[in-house]
Amino acid sequence: MTRSYYRPQAQLGKARPPEAVALAGGPCWFTHAERMTRDGRGEYLPAAQLPEDALQRLCAPRAPIAGLEMSEPNVMGILNVTPDSFSDGGRINGAAAALSHARSMRDAGADIIDVGGESTRPGAVEVPFEAEIARTAPVIKALSESMDAPISIDTRKRAVAEEAARNGAGLVNDVSGFTFDPDLGDFCAQQKLPVCIMHAQGDPQTMQDNPHYENVLLDVYDFLEGRISALEAQGVARDRMIVDPGIGFGKRIEHNLALLNGLSLFHGLGCPILLGVSRKGFIRVLGDAEDPQKRAPGSIAAGLAGLAQGVQILRVHDVAETRQAVKLWQAATGG
Repeated sequence: MTRSYYRPQAQLGKARPPEAVALAGGPCWFTHAERMTRDGRGEYLPAAQLPEDALQRLCAPRAPIAGLEMSEPNVMGILNVTPDSFSDGGRINGAAAALSHARSMRDAGADIIDVGGESTRPGAVEVPFEAEIARTAPVIKALSESMDAPISIDTRKRAVAEEAARNGAGLVNDVSGFTFDPDLGDFCAQQKLPVCIMHAQGDPQTMQDNPHYENVLLDVYDFLEGRISALEAQGVARDRMIVDPGIGFGKRIEHNLALLNGLSLFHGLGCPILLGVSRKGFIRVLGDAEDPQKRAPGSIAAGLAGLAQGVQILRVHDVAETRQAVKLWQAATGG
């Protein structure tokens, strides 16, 4: 039997028709959804005709995670303490510089700070966990002792997450979708740590060599659904999970655009959605912006397109510019 997937046609505005239902408890709503299948024989259905379990997943309000309310857009500020990240590698050296930058992001409107000690840019090689801990643990300790912002650790490794949690991190953001280190999911379950599950095809060193999908939107959905089930089996509750389609991680430009166009599909997983497009390579090409520091306009445009489909978290480098854009977007759209 051909499986059906349901992508709600997200809309915004205070005036809603009586048949409209809220999308994931946020500002978006929908009256119809696209029924998608792998054989391409889809159709548009009124929300009332969706299967009850699918409709419930799409419209149920998302629980707060790591102190973030999911009924409004959240901004995650990126804090890379790496020498080789594609956009800002080497700019932030040591706990003092990291604390200063984190404070500036918090003051500019960041709701959570995401600390990473291993570059996952295309072509990056694995960093030993000892080096990753040395980069991230002192920074997280300084942040947790000096700021009131939630902190997440961007890592694929249990040892790094353990030290991060010991020093104050309250969320684990894994670009491998908890496939790199099988013990990481167990640790998060034991500690009741919320998680962000990202899709990537391949590892950072090889992921852009020749990415291929049968249907990128449905392939990514199936991967994330499988990882949610695996983590639930390990003891992580679904209401402590965030999903991320992994823009730029083993994807060509056409894959990234298909995911951006179909983002509302992922609400069917029943988890908040994080979108990370900030300064990525497809913006360089489509926006004619070779310098990563000059990709804020394209990053913001893609992020707002995500918010229009109900995305709850934007992961960004340019916090002040993004927060200003979100405020204006909310005022203009009623979002």
